[in-house]
Amino acid sequence: MSYKSRKAVYAGSFDPLTNGHLWMINQGLDLFDHLTVAIGINPEKEYTYEVDERIDILKKSLPKVNNIDISYFENKYLVDYATEIGASYILRGIRSGQDYEFEKGMRHTNAELKSDITTIFLMPPRDLAELSSSMVKGLVGPIGWEDHVAKMVPSAVFEIMKLKH
Repeated sequence: MSYKSRKAVYAGSFDPLTNGHLWMINQGLDLFDHLTVAIGINPEKEYTYEVDERIDILKKSLPKVNNIDISYFENKYLVDYATEIGASYILRGIRSGQDYEFEKGMRHTNAELKSDITTIFLMPPRDLAELSSSMVKGLVGPIGWEDHVAKMVPSAVFEIMKLKH
């Protein structure tokens, strides 16, 4: 019997990377033999941080292990990117019922596009369930924002956020 390596991709905008993303990445490293963390670039979306800044943040924030890659892709479906890099799994997080409904639809669509790619859903612990990049960015600005945001993002992200604001 031969062993087939379990390779997954965890994609997002990571604009900015949050502690919720880190939780997902660490879980993915435990579940899979290899994990690619990929920044998906949507040309119709405006980002706070350039792709090279986000890659740098990921490099500074992710565990220093041999079974992780950091990359980005644009103008292609995630399932096509997964196939391109040899991943058989897509890792996705579900924080709420609304996330579930969206992700369920995406899972079915992805399965129609590439039936050999399996989507795996994880639900973060309660203290991370409400955390999103949009929420973090929305907290920046008012007096005292630093105290709140510092608890929600890795230190490399927080340092960049302080410089930009």
